[in-house]
Amino acid sequence: MIKKILFALLIIGAIVGFFLWGKYQAISSPNVPADLQNDMVEIPTNSTFSEVVNILFENSQIEDTVSFREVAELMKYKKTTMRAGRYQIKSGWSNRTLISHLRGGKQATVKVVLNTGRFVEDIAAKAAKTIEVDSASLAQLFHDQSVITPKGFTDKTLMSLFIPNTYEFFWNTSAEKFLEKMVKEHEVFWKKDNREKKAAAMKLSKEEVYTLASIVERETNAKSEKPRIAGVYLNRLKKGMLLQADPTAVFATRDFTARRVLNKHINFDSPYNTYKYVGLPPGPISIASISSIDAVLNSENHEYIFFCAKPDNSGLHAFAKTLSGHNRNANKFRSWLNQQLSLIHISEPTRPRLI
Repeated sequence: MIKKILFALLIIGAIVGFFLWGKYQAISSPNVPADLQNDMVEIPTNSTFSEVVNILFENSQIEDTVSFREVAELMKYKKTTMRAGRYQIKSGWSNRTLISHLRGGKQATVKVVLNTGRFVEDIAAKAAKTIEVDSASLAQLFHDQSVITPKGFTDKTLMSLFIPNTYEFFWNTSAEKFLEKMVKEHEVFWKKDNREKKAAAMKLSKEEVYTLASIVERETNAKSEKPRIAGVYLNRLKKGMLLQADPTAVFATRDFTARRVLNKHINFDSPYNTYKYVGLPPGPISIASISSIDAVLNSENHEYIFFCAKPDNSGLHAFAKTLSGHNRNANKFRSWLNQQLSLIHISEPTRPRLI
């Protein structure tokens, strides 16, 4: 009788031991593949537990879903709504290590590069390529007056909020949090290097400085002449002259493929067309680089009123203080341009780019 009892206890012990060993294996044995190909997992906002398991399995980031589910239950990882985010994982991790990492919420950041764009929709599209929020939601927020007005912007000036740079975000950053960070970065930028004080000394708002900088940005790629071009436009503003900036006429017509500014551009009626309206346009015509913003804030003090392209392929400009001097520069450019056109057998009438 005793032998039977001992034998039964032995069997029970073996079963319990086998069960516990199975649980130990499920918890501690590697479940992330040793040859892990994709070490980043993105868990969308409002994901269910089953969706998280499916993401990990379909990405080949776990080998066994059954043991993962068991350990998740034991570790109370399973929730109605799972913690979202982008997480870096490592090959050979056990279920316990993986779940602890996902539950802990230590995310890997992503980088959003803002360097080009004409409209806030372009900014939204760039951000949406990297973070979870879709571009439509971001663009909608950018046009929500109840949101942007308290921050000191209108739908026309909001482009001046975005300072070109590379920014780090969590992947699951919401549209609202994205905007909040841009506002903070904007404030930091303008307080640095006395930019705010320089703008005030020029009797220009930050938005006006940025708007002028966006014009300078489209006028030249040469950083060396940006302060001089900025000085030309500031001189015109002081004299109450039309800015007559070709990039504003292009922006007004949305004819961004135009290689030359023609009469149809300069005669187009829009508050953005500085051939039609005195002063700065209502807002930026594109994102402005930091070099262009600083070129306006540190503009060259001179008496130039005019400039046009130099008669060469340098991309630089010839400057003039008088209309007669400008006409001489313009005639040189016309002659050179006609010569270039004749070389490639182009006879279409074009309007040279004269500012």
